[in-house]
Amino acid sequence: MSTADTGTRRTPGLVPVTETMRSAEPSAEDGGPAVAVPERAGGPAAFWRLLRSELGLTFRRPRNLIILAVLAVVPVIIGIVLRSIGAEEADGGMGALVAATAGNSLMLTFVALSALVPLMMPIAVAVVAGDAIAGEAGGGTLRYLLAAPAGRGRLLAVKYLNAVIYGVAVTAAVAAAALIVGVALFPVGPVTLLSGTTVTFAEGLVRILITVGYVSAGMAALAAVAIALSTLTEVPIGAIASTLVLVIVTQVLRAFPQLDALAPYLLPTHWTAFDGALRAPLGDLSGGLLAFAAYIALFLSIAWAKFSGKDITS
Repeated sequence: MSTADTGTRRTPGLVPVTETMRSAEPSAEDGGPAVAVPERAGGPAAFWRLLRSELGLTFRRPRNLIILAVLAVVPVIIGIVLRSIGAEEADGGMGALVAATAGNSLMLTFVALSALVPLMMPIAVAVVAGDAIAGEAGGGTLRYLLAAPAGRGRLLAVKYLNAVIYGVAVTAAVAAAALIVGVALFPVGPVTLLSGTTVTFAEGLVRILITVGYVSAGMAALAAVAIALSTLTEVPIGAIASTLVLVIVTQVLRAFPQLDALAPYLLPTHWTAFDGALRAPLGDLSGGLLAFAAYIALFLSIAWAKFSGKDITS
């Protein structure tokens, strides 16, 4: 390309980038015709274009869609099983949440989230977030992404937001599937909370929204951990596996009463604290949210410190 040429190039994983050499364009001051020169990609508009492109890649990838579908099917299976068991057997030994499901459709959402949050939903988030940087490096496209006028900070922010949005989609898919199946299989009406208070169906829906927001925040914290690990390797499966190992190890540590003093500092401890939404008055969820914010700040700082000085060799 000569210095006077203006063209469009598509780099892997990015929207088209317009390249222009301003010095070669004739201007009115030089006696030539005034030419409208496109500006280089930058600013908020470029950020949102890049994010839309990243989201399109994520939600078109068959692997990610299959994960969403599988997670959405699990509440259906749980609902059918509970329907076949009946209220009497549920009361016998499956816990307050499970027993309450037989009496009200909304409770299936809380049961499904309680079952999936400890491991299956973290797997889904780890797959996307762990692949964020390591996948580009391993595929040889990271150098092209950084060659475009996006900047490392902007690229890291886009990758993280993409993983967070996928985590929200995972949580919403589970909640929506459980709500639909619950309404189809169980009675619809006022909801009896774990504290014994009865609230209206509409208020029950509000509490589901609060739960979805809380769980999404927990998945956002996990995404920050996976993003940080993704900056440490060029092998995406390594970042994904490392994230899952951390989740499993922390879950195992929580099982030992002798380590109860350590539990408040472990991320999985706070994932299932949304049972506060099933009490009246509404339980205090601020402790979990503060823990999630601390994890996000810490691990995004680690990711930025590593990624900002990373030598791109592939």
